[in-house]
Amino acid sequence: MDRTVDTAAIDAVLAETYQAWADNDADGFVRHYTEDATAVLPGSLRGSRAAVRDAMAAGFAGPLAGSTTVDRRVSLRFVGDDAAIALSEAGILFAGESAVPDARKVNATWVFEKRHGRWMIAAYHNSPA
Repeated sequence: MDRTVDTAAIDAVLAETYQAWADNDADGFVRHYTEDATAVLPGSLRGSRAAVRDAMAAGFAGPLAGSTTVDRRVSLRFVGDDAAIALSEAGILFAGESAVPDARKVNATWVFEKRHGRWMIAAYHNSPA
């Protein structure tokens, strides 16, 4: 099965999500998250799109203000017709930085679900690289 269209759609979701981060736009950041999405980060569980949005809004108003991200998708595999898992290497670039220090690099897992013909982020997890 050719998954070219689905791959492009998932890549677009990731690009739009990271553009929203660069814009410090919490609402835009969660635009592609399902209502019941989860995000697990070291020391943190965000159990819904609203919780992810609130955490990002607080971050953009504080320590994440002016930050961007670097993300390189390492792999993407489809699990049936309506699910996909992407692995990436990522990190946060704070204002004035040109490279992510090794200590802040993470490995990330994205779980996508196709709902009503639209690829959505159902879960996200990262851990130190």
